[in-house]
Amino acid sequence: MALKRIQKELHNLAHDPPTHCSARPIGDDMFLWQGTIMGPNDSPYQGGVFFLNIQFSSDYPFKPPKVKFTTRIFHPNIGRNGNICLDILKQQWSPALTISKLLLSICYLLCDPNTQDPLVPGIAKLYLTNRREYDRIARRWAEKFAM
Repeated sequence: MALKRIQKELHNLAHDPPTHCSARPIGDDMFLWQGTIMGPNDSPYQGGVFFLNIQFSSDYPFKPPKVKFTTRIFHPNIGRNGNICLDILKQQWSPALTISKLLLSICYLLCDPNTQDPLVPGIAKLYLTNRREYDRIARRWAEKFAM
């Protein structure tokens, strides 16, 4: 069942890709994909290309995929190892969600961090107290690691 759903999502992504996002299998393994997010305009990530690994389980879509950034990024909800703190990757997951919707949610997270539930509290504090410095560091990291 998981494979059939994954194949359907791949077909849908090819025919109706989300804005600034893409995903495809890595090699022949349909359960391991690489996602790509273009840094959103009007964000410190603009111009960057950010890569993610998306690992599906045999329980997909009833359990969320494991998603991690492989491109380093300075963000309150993304850890040093690429882990992402996003409710739909945990308790708010629903089988109605798709990889397309998930990638768009991550893209929106880049523009609007959840500072109430940060993975990196120090970055969240900087975002809240000195937005100009946060933007400067995030832009510098995007230039260094994503361009």
